Amino acid sequence: MKHSTLGSIVAGVALSFASTAFAQVEIQWWHAMGGTNGERVDKIAADFNATQSDYKIVPVYKGNYTETMTGAIAAFRAKEHPTIVQVFEVGTATMMAAKGAIYPVEQLMADTGEPFDKGDFLPAVISYYQTPDGELLSMPFNSSTPVLWYNKDALDAAGAEVPTTWAEVKDASQKLVDNGMKCGFSFGWQSWVMIENFSAWHNIPMGTKENGFAGFDTELVFNNDAVINRLADVADMGKDSLFVYGGRRGDSLPMFTGGECGMWLNSSAYYGSIKSQSEFNFGQTMLPLDTDVAEAQQNSIIGGATLWVLAGKSDEEYKGTAKFLNYLASPEVQAWWHQETGYVPITQAAYELSQEQGFYESNPGTDTAIKQLSLNEPTPASRGIRFGNFVQIRDIINEEMEAIWAGDKTAREAMDTAVERGNVLLRKFERAIQ
Repeated sequence: MKHSTLGSIVAGVALSFASTAFAQVEIQWWHAMGGTNGERVDKIAADFNATQSDYKIVPVYKGNYTETMTGAIAAFRAKEHPTIVQVFEVGTATMMAAKGAIYPVEQLMADTGEPFDKGDFLPAVISYYQTPDGELLSMPFNSSTPVLWYNKDALDAAGAEVPTTWAEVKDASQKLVDNGMKCGFSFGWQSWVMIENFSAWHNIPMGTKENGFAGFDTELVFNNDAVINRLADVADMGKDSLFVYGGRRGDSLPMFTGGECGMWLNSSAYYGSIKSQSEFNFGQTMLPLDTDVAEAQQNSIIGGATLWVLAGKSDEEYKGTAKFLNYLASPEVQAWWHQETGYVPITQAAYELSQEQGFYESNPGTDTAIKQLSLNEPTPASRGIRFGNFVQIRDIINEEMEAIWAGDKTAREAMDTAVERGNVLLRKFERAIQ
């Protein structure tokens, strides 16, 4: 009886050791994708987990972009951080300045021996997340750019053409309102669309030092005549409901999908939502050109987010992370993600696979974002932005723009104030990293 009991104990210990030896290494991935996109993130993780048995990616939704980034920073300080965190593009400078907190993706791939070629990625996407020396810091994941969405049925009924210039946006809006619509157009993520991308699209610097890429001692300069005149004209259109403001992020989406506004300027990544929510024929086209500012478009810049790897984890977790990031960037996964969401495919191979699958033929206009980003070789004014404390600066810009729409400030007063307040935060960031 004693011998039998001892045998059971030995067998149990052996089983415990075996379980430990074959236990999957869990890798936490904090992200900001809610709703349907959150379900798609879960699917990507589950599909990767099903390809092997050594690692388990555990996706955890942590709120919006700002909440996810600030939560990860707080968790790192408490040594309770995830291995992977999704950070939106305006958090890039903050993450770069977090010395010792990040594990550059390019270095991770080299250290783990995972095959990796930067040349596979679309230049307009990858350049945003590289050091001045070209090292890739984070893995591109969900990249988008703003486009002009339009209600085709409404434009046809009003006898309006799909606009290509801001003058045509105004004309089409007037016709839409005259035909009974509550508003001509609206937009979301207004700093990104109407200042950051408006500037890049017209090849105007938003800040000195190549928009911050050439040094954190940059200063904001978007209080120029081109931006001010455009915002003033939009505010003027608001007096007759040709323009109606609907919120800082994607709050105004229902105004478009519900048929109140005939046009909407916002991310290409709203494709899935618009397709599922709208009951009319819709399309997307390139951002309008302000012909008073430029004769031709330059290129738009990306939004969205990348995946950053945080320091302080085990070698085994990093091996699994590198394998997962390679899986995430594979043509099949990226083509699926692109076609489901409207985010651009981050690699040339994923773009070509989408072409081969006939996606763009079946869904005309869904390659608009890719064409915009690749329209011309990026210039120092159109590569993107890299400003410290830009999450907070965007809040300032939003406040000042809302003062314009409310009629409390002129466009010039608001932009001058936004630049002045924003430069204070740039200097604060510069002192902090020194």
